[in-house]
Amino acid sequence: MTDKTVVAAVVGRPNVGKSTLVNALVGEKIAIVSPKPQTTRNRIFGIFEKDGTQVVLLDTPGFHRARTRLGDFMVKTVNDSVADVDAAVLVVEPVDNVGVQESQLIERIRASGAPAILVINKTDTVKKEDLLPIIARYGQAYAFDAVVPLSARTGDGVSELADELLRFRQEGEPLFPDDMITDQPERQMCAELVREKLLMTLQREVPHGTAVEVTRFHERDDGITDIDVTIYCEKAGHKGIIIGKNGAALKKVGELARRDIEKLLDGRVCLKTWVKVKENWRDSDVMIKNFGYTDE
Repeated sequence: MTDKTVVAAVVGRPNVGKSTLVNALVGEKIAIVSPKPQTTRNRIFGIFEKDGTQVVLLDTPGFHRARTRLGDFMVKTVNDSVADVDAAVLVVEPVDNVGVQESQLIERIRASGAPAILVINKTDTVKKEDLLPIIARYGQAYAFDAVVPLSARTGDGVSELADELLRFRQEGEPLFPDDMITDQPERQMCAELVREKLLMTLQREVPHGTAVEVTRFHERDDGITDIDVTIYCEKAGHKGIIIGKNGAALKKVGELARRDIEKLLDGRVCLKTWVKVKENWRDSDVMIKNFGYTDE
């Protein structure tokens, strides 16, 4: 039974490993990951319990210079997430330089007044002695309440971050039921897993111009779940790339996604995919909202 809570926003530039870190803390894959930047588009809640405390993590989009309405929404999501939390977790790469995005995020953390933890991720890619100047550099930029070097990929140092988060817990009833690990409905998680496979298999700009919608989600009496998915892209030429020669690319995306969805749902899945063109949807407020990118 938990009688304390802590809510923490996990922020950083694109591709620093925020979602991988949230997954590692929660102990389950609740957020999609890929080597491509801007994988996360919406704010996702990850939830776990430690020492009688419910820890609620806000996995946020990568903080970047927006070039579309969707980008504007993603940046606003980051700013809003930092505004009212018990702690902010700034995730950075092990580079001896405080970049523009990091400086801007530090200013937002400063304005919020929230306690802040600096996480230096990807420590498995550098020598330990290389971390000292990085810690010193960020210490000059801001008085962080704690600094935690870790590797979200290997799990090294992740438990130390969980311990640090408990310093900022508050007395109060849990915000979510004890058995919840994320606020995302299964339909949304299924759509995100399809989008993850698009990011994995497609090159250049094409995957960033895609959105995924689950149009049918039905569990049969025999336990098989029928899921129909529509993949939207911005250009007719992109549609051909997504489908591939003789449908090979789309088939690969479907097969990879189905495996992960079956793990998620713990049962057999019949996944069907279609591709449609919605030109410039990333600059349409209506389409952005229709695809679920909303702060409501």
